[in-house]
Amino acid sequence: MDQSNRYADLSLKEEDLIKGDNHILVAYHMQPATGYGYLEVAAHIAAESSTGTNVEVSTTDDFTKGVDALVYFIDEAKGIMKVAYPNDLFDRNVTDGRAMLVSFLTLAIGNNQGMGDVKHLQMQDFYVPWSMLRLYDGPAKDITDLWDILGRPRINGGYIAGTIIKPKLGLRPEPFAKAAYQFWLGGDFIKNDEPQGNQVFCPTKKVIPLVYDSMKRAMDETGQAKLFSANITADDHYEMLARADYILETFGPDANKVAFLVDGYVGGPGMITTARRQYPGQYLHYHRAGHGAITSPSAVRGYTAFVLSKMSRLQGASGIHVGTMGYGKMEGGKDDRNIAYMIERDSADGPYYHQEWHGMKPTTPIISGGMNALRLPGFFENLGHGNVINTSGGGSYGHIDSPAAGAISLRQSYECWKAGADPIEFAKEHKEFARAFESFPGDADKIFPGWREKLGVHK
Repeated sequence: MDQSNRYADLSLKEEDLIKGDNHILVAYHMQPATGYGYLEVAAHIAAESSTGTNVEVSTTDDFTKGVDALVYFIDEAKGIMKVAYPNDLFDRNVTDGRAMLVSFLTLAIGNNQGMGDVKHLQMQDFYVPWSMLRLYDGPAKDITDLWDILGRPRINGGYIAGTIIKPKLGLRPEPFAKAAYQFWLGGDFIKNDEPQGNQVFCPTKKVIPLVYDSMKRAMDETGQAKLFSANITADDHYEMLARADYILETFGPDANKVAFLVDGYVGGPGMITTARRQYPGQYLHYHRAGHGAITSPSAVRGYTAFVLSKMSRLQGASGIHVGTMGYGKMEGGKDDRNIAYMIERDSADGPYYHQEWHGMKPTTPIISGGMNALRLPGFFENLGHGNVINTSGGGSYGHIDSPAAGAISLRQSYECWKAGADPIEFAKEHKEFARAFESFPGDADKIFPGWREKLGVHK
């Protein structure tokens, strides 16, 4: 039935809704199924996302109507609709009265994703008013805490050179620890890849002590602090806590150098919140493995990578993978930098809404997926800064000299960009960066044509 009389009010003004501080606003791209009107379907989405049913029911009263979600804007030609969700729609914790991301998702992308009169429906952006924003946890730790550990300034502490132990499946304990040690001789940060945890060929209780030993040896040799992001992802709350507790106990006095990696998309909001609340002293590393199932630019349902990242800051992620903005191997483009800006700034524009974060700690953009020292200068130039964590697997272990040299080449790449230097000229004075050209000749040919002659490489 057409419910637009109840669940749509196109006279509402967005600026008034924002000023009122009583609604979460959501923008969708929507296309109705054949034979249905645009406003009719938009209203059905608002109804299904809030108080509506397919028939009139006797339990509806004036209070219920007062918390209806309302369509307040449509642009049928562009396929855009916006819905205002009253704050009182959303569930709160029994224990502390705080907001839950699962409640937001249950309503804003709940049953409306499977309605028969909807052909396409994808959330593009959302706005959280201060009255609700203050009820979300937000991050407990951010990149400034990592800069502290690394002995850097708390403002513009710069690029954190990281890697992923490859291959993706991981290694047996001794080779894993050896690979970590080799990288840490030149780099800052190592993370598990998402399949790595407590595998039968690499048990947590065997590999973690070896990794810690590698970290201590690397710190002794370099005189520099090192960081490790350990995967504690698990189906079960108590399994996650058992993994985390064992890791912290093993690292002991260096436990502050441990981040906890959680596969937040496949594990869900509850897993992120468990890690955030149980271990507020640790940097929370949100790995988004699997997100492309709904966030791919080719997708027409669910929500976008931008929305995923913005939600991660609300939940309390200290850092989240944001792609490489077209400079690596994954889908994405240069304008994806607005994802980074939204999670790292206190005031930022999204595709449809401006968001004020009112001092909520930032979430660090984590850059991963096919990056190496040659691709980084362009990435930094596009983003406008280098205050990110970059985890380069092949970009480190694929370096012609060593993983440590690969790590050093990554940092030199940042230094080259920061100095505004010509990369070819910079390479002449920085061996590890220069050898990256020989390590990744395909990228070198594409990004820096003529590099062989300029650097005197004749093979």
